[in-house]
Amino acid sequence: MIATPDRTPLPRTFFERPVLEVAPDLLGRLVVRATPDGPITLRLTEVEAYDGPNDPGSHAFRGRTARNSVMFGPPGHVYVYFTYGMWHCMNLVCGPEGAASGVLLRAGEVIEGTEQARKRRLSARNDKELAKGPARLATALDVDRTLDGTDACAPGDTPLRVLTGTPAIADQVRNGPRTGVSGDGAVHPWRYWIAGDPTVSPYRAHVPRRRRS
Repeated sequence: MIATPDRTPLPRTFFERPVLEVAPDLLGRLVVRATPDGPITLRLTEVEAYDGPNDPGSHAFRGRTARNSVMFGPPGHVYVYFTYGMWHCMNLVCGPEGAASGVLLRAGEVIEGTEQARKRRLSARNDKELAKGPARLATALDVDRTLDGTDACAPGDTPLRVLTGTPAIADQVRNGPRTGVSGDGAVHPWRYWIAGDPTVSPYRAHVPRRRRS
């Protein structure tokens, strides 16, 4: 018998730890997005850690900007960015305030509100592809820049929160190079995923974009 996932909200202290502790510990946790049509709940199966000033791959490597200011804390908040002029991606801020570290939510399994997610992800060939990749995950959960700065640990009704769920078993957790990261940041094996889970996205190395002549 599969145990019912724990729906207790994760406390802020969960996110106050170093990013390389928080990232793998997020696997198996539940992300709940409140919408007018009811909640959409996702079980996290893949994440990536970004360590601020210590990480050339991080948006915060060169310091605070208007775009990345949420990454500097407090922990437990949502950082959303817009990429390639068309997609949103969602991160959870962690570490001590001012450290600017965060975890990119890369993939997961939609376990509640599937019909809503399908309406937002019409190109998905099956339910395993609804949130298979960071942009797909954000689209399935109806995440955009309006959620940037949301406190996922706030009491009461919030647009998004993270629940305890059922943490992944340690021997099922794998790690390897981050997807699509270039330069010095590419060497860090800071992508974490649940082995064998069909919702995990495929690894892709960074491919430089060609300049138009």
